[in-house]
Amino acid sequence: MAPIRTHGIDKSLALVAGIDSSTQACKVVIRDARTGRLVRDGCASHPAGTEVDPSAWWAALERALQAAGGLDDVEAIAVAAQQHGCICLDEEGRVVRPALLWNDTRGAAAVARLVAESGGADAGRQAWATAVGSVPLAAFTVAKLRWLAEQEPDTVRQTAAVCLPHDWLTWRLAGAGGIERLTTDRSDASGTGYWSPATGRYRSDLLAHALGHAVVLPKVLAPAERAGSTPAGAVLGAGCGDNAAAALGIGARPGDVIVSIGTSGTVFAVADEPTADPSGTVAGFADAAGGFLPLVCTLNAARVLDVTARLLNVDHAGLSRLALSAPPGAGGLAFVPYLEGERTPDRPDATGAIHGLTLDSATPASVARAAIEGVLCGLADGLDALMRQGVRAERVFLIGGGARSTAVRQIAPTIFGRPVLVPPAGEHVADGAARQAAWALAGTAAPPSWEHAGVEQFEAAVAPHVRARYAQVQALTAPRLD
Repeated sequence: MAPIRTHGIDKSLALVAGIDSSTQACKVVIRDARTGRLVRDGCASHPAGTEVDPSAWWAALERALQAAGGLDDVEAIAVAAQQHGCICLDEEGRVVRPALLWNDTRGAAAVARLVAESGGADAGRQAWATAVGSVPLAAFTVAKLRWLAEQEPDTVRQTAAVCLPHDWLTWRLAGAGGIERLTTDRSDASGTGYWSPATGRYRSDLLAHALGHAVVLPKVLAPAERAGSTPAGAVLGAGCGDNAAAALGIGARPGDVIVSIGTSGTVFAVADEPTADPSGTVAGFADAAGGFLPLVCTLNAARVLDVTARLLNVDHAGLSRLALSAPPGAGGLAFVPYLEGERTPDRPDATGAIHGLTLDSATPASVARAAIEGVLCGLADGLDALMRQGVRAERVFLIGGGARSTAVRQIAPTIFGRPVLVPPAGEHVADGAARQAAWALAGTAAPPSWEHAGVEQFEAAVAPHVRARYAQVQALTAPRLD
C-alpha cells in the first residue's frame, strides 16, 4: 500500500472530504473545513470506455479513500462527478446495465428525432430550450434514455429509476436503501434534459416521452442541503456535477468564465440569470451555489494533446517546446481536432483533419502549435457563444489537465483575446466538493470562504488570423466512413 500523503495539519481540526469521480479516475481530498487547507489526498483509476459498470466507480472510490487515509476522522463528505451519465436501476435498486457515459454518442440520431417530435427541428429546439434551458445533444441523459428505448427494450422494461453517477455514489455512501432515497442537486439535474433550472422542477413528461414510461427520479436538493449521512455518521452534502464543482472550488463569481481542458473541453460561466439557447450551442445549466452555469462543451480537449505528443514521439514538455518554437498560426497549418466526433458544433460523425501542409509547414513544431491552437479555437468559439447569450466575461480562468501545459498557458491569451488566469495545479473538482461538504456541515447561508493563492496571469498579443484560418477549415471536416 502506498504511504498516505499528509500535509502537516493538526488532527483535531474539523475535516471534510471532497470526491471527484471523473471519467478517468476517482480523486479524494481531505481538507480543513474552516480554511480549506489540504490535509491528505488519494486517487484511483477508472476503466476506460463509454459505458462502465458503476461497481467499478465504487471500487475506485474505496481505493482512493484508502489511499487518502480513510474517513474515520471526516465529518462531512460530498461527491462531484462526470455529468450526463445514465444509470438504470430496477425496483430493488440493482443496476440493470452498464452506465452510459457522457462521451457515448450513439444516441445522436435518437435525440435528434426526439427533439424533432416537438414540432420539427427548429420548433423542437425552441421548445426544449424553453422547457429545460438546453437543447439535448447526444451527451445528455435524455438522449441515452431514448436510445435505450429504441435499442434495448428489455433494459427499459426493467428500469424503475434513473440516476446520475454522483447520485448513485452518494446513495451508496448513505448505505443505499430503496430507490426513493436517491438524491441529486441542481447542477447535475440540469444536465439531464428533463429538469429546468429556470423553474426548479423536473419535466417528467419529457423523460417519459423519451423512455416510454415514468420512473423514480432523485430528489433535487438545495446547494447546502444535506443528502443524509453515512452509516458512521458523517454528513453527506448534496454533491454536484464536475463543472459546477470546479467553479465552486476556485471561488468563481458572476462575471467569471472558466475554460477547462480535461477529457472534454468546457467553457462555462457563473451567471445570475438562466439562459435558453435554441441553437443548442449553450447548455443552460445550474451551478452548485444557487445560481446558473451556462456551458459550452467540446468532446476533444486534453486527449488531442496526448495524441499529438504520441504522434510526434515527444512527452508533453516536448510538445510545449515544439509548439512555442513555431509562430502564431503555425505557418498556415490548421488542426481541426474532431478526433472523437464533436458535440459543439454538433457533428458526432466528424473526424479530425490537418489543413495547410506545405514544404514549410510540414514540421513537428507546426503540427504541435496547430494542435494546441485547434483545441483553443474550439473553446474560444464556445466563449463567443456564451457572450451571445448575454453572459459577462470579465475574467477567464484556465483549469484542467491541459492547463498544466506551458504552451497552452502562453498561447491561450492569443486565442481568447484577453488575459488568462491559471490557478495552481490541483484537484479543483474535488476541492469544490470539499467546499460543498463544509457548507453542508456548517449550515450557513453561503459557502465557507477559502483562500485562493498563487493564481498566475498570462497575457499576449491577440492573433486574430489564427481563428480566421481555423474557421475557414472547420466546414471541411469529414464524417467517419465506418
